[in-house]
Amino acid sequence: MGRDVPALVFTRDDRRRYRGKMQHCLDAFARMLREERFEFERPQVGLEIELNLVDSAGEPAMRSTEVLDAIADPAWSSELGRFNLEINIPPRTRLTAGGPDSWEQEIRDALNHAEERAAAVGAHLVMIGILPTLRQEDVSEAALSENPRYRLLNEQVFSARGEDLRIELDGVDQLRTYADTITPEAACTSTQFHLQVSPDEFPRYWNAAQAIAGVQVALAANSPFLFGNELWCETRIPLFEQATDTRPEEIKVQGVRPRVWFGERWITSVFDLFEENARYFPALLPLCEEEDPLDKLDSGGVPELGELTLHNGTIYRWNRPVYAVAGGEPHLRVENRVLPAGPTVADTLANGAFYYGLTRALVDEERPVWSRMSFSAAEENLHNAARHGIDARLYWPGAGEVPAAELVLRRLLPLAHQGLERTGMDAAWREPLLGIIEQRCVTGRNGAVWQSEMFHHLHGSGQAERHEALRRMTMHYVDYMHLNAPAHTWPVD
Repeated sequence: MGRDVPALVFTRDDRRRYRGKMQHCLDAFARMLREERFEFERPQVGLEIELNLVDSAGEPAMRSTEVLDAIADPAWSSELGRFNLEINIPPRTRLTAGGPDSWEQEIRDALNHAEERAAAVGAHLVMIGILPTLRQEDVSEAALSENPRYRLLNEQVFSARGEDLRIELDGVDQLRTYADTITPEAACTSTQFHLQVSPDEFPRYWNAAQAIAGVQVALAANSPFLFGNELWCETRIPLFEQATDTRPEEIKVQGVRPRVWFGERWITSVFDLFEENARYFPALLPLCEEEDPLDKLDSGGVPELGELTLHNGTIYRWNRPVYAVAGGEPHLRVENRVLPAGPTVADTLANGAFYYGLTRALVDEERPVWSRMSFSAAEENLHNAARHGIDARLYWPGAGEVPAAELVLRRLLPLAHQGLERTGMDAAWREPLLGIIEQRCVTGRNGAVWQSEMFHHLHGSGQAERHEALRRMTMHYVDYMHLNAPAHTWPVD
């Protein structure tokens, strides 16, 4: 979904042609895998961060177009809502490139520059999973981004559903509501880590990322509030699943798969994922490109596989396969999508170090974790972590069901250190990053915990009514975010 698309009406012929082009793309992709045509000698890591826009009072600011014009940087792009933006940080050949602090400084410089430009048009950037001050009336059709691809996607989702979206969540509070657009999805802002891998290594890295998804969410939960309700620690997970669901109830009970999807099995080839996409999910945006991918291969070129990649962008796996062409060379990436945005750049890079280090260590194990753990256990871990955050109990082979913090401290954090060491990161660089993860576990505190405690401090003590407490909490959050002190150190006062 990263490309612009025209506003149009699709015909039955469009869908028939698109299905044929998808098959051509799959055939070309399978041939490229057989002929080992992929670039992986210089693997890269990458990062995307989605952010919210607020005004000076911490309320949602529907100013994305003006802010993007003010920033005037192609690294920044629109997102689904007028109160969202996304930055794509340039990829790096390795985590240690330029020294231990260079990536953090690069990200902070980019965000600070954007904040300065946004402030000039009356908006401010916030890295947070769900903006606490967001009200349901803020996610109407009027809040959809001006980019026509999102309006077209909205039309196609509701055409497939034939009825309004049901959003239903039980946490500390209960939420029961309907939505007549996909704009509630815009409430979900995430951090996405990319890792370029070879075709042979891809299944192991994807399986490893799936196995630790629940652990990642437990550690980094940062989305406890939605429309004034306190719900799950990482409400973004179930909200995203519900806000993009193209299935009415009758289709759900038939076992049709959702478009926000954990998956259903460990894989042995990256081809499995793209083939599943084509087999299970009808096209939402059946736009055909002029390129014939097989002819392109026959002529010695590299196909863009436009239909395959567009379709992949409308299926929201928590760990998504990515095919892309850069500098004339095709490559594959695992896109890790489970984490919320924020709270700080320091927290974000700690989450990245844990993810990259732990997946590397698990991939190198002789008896991989996914051979000892059912796929359904990994999926259950994700939802337990989203509901309970750092207090979740998670299953791990050889340990059984244990508290997330204990699992990380005793088993997974040492593995993350080993994995980072194998990538060339020495202890002096690892310790500050993974030390943040360690202290989250020791203190039992992350962004979701702080938000909840701060809200109850303000609201429960009678200092402010509910929305005012959320607004004040948001303003405190913004202040601490700019200080870049990890969230487990944030005071509640």
